[in-house]
Parts: sequence; C-alpha cells; structure tokens
Amino acid sequence: MSIKELINHKIDSLSENEQKKILDLINLIEQHSFERDCQRWNQFSLEEAMRDLENDELPEYTEADLIEKWQ
Repeated sequence: MSIKELINHKIDSLSENEQKKILDLINLIEQHSFERDCQRWNQFSLEEAMRDLENDELPEYTEADLIEKWQ
C-alpha cells in the first residue's frame, strides 16, 4: 500500500472535525514550505546580485562629491 493510500485510509476513519484538523495541518505545511522557498529564493537573489562586487574597485564617494544635496 502506498503512503497516499495509507494516509487516505487513516483519514477516512477520522471524524469530520478531526479531518478538518488534518486539513489545517496540511495547509500549515504548505504555507511553511512556500515561505521556506521564498526565503531560499530571496537569499539566492541577494547572493547573485552581490556576486563579485567585493572585488570591484569602485571609487569611494563622500558628501563633498555631491552636486545636489537633499534638504
């Protein structure tokens, strides 16, 4: 028997209230998985954006270099 079949068999034996709890748990797991995937994507995106910047020799600008200042 597959895992899906075992889960379905066990769920079928639960009351409707308990089945709702299982559904809430599944939704929670899906949400957690989505958030984890978003965090991984954000980390990857940041790493890619910053890749090789530590080796760039960009000029150091100071406030004296500004032509226009915000007030």
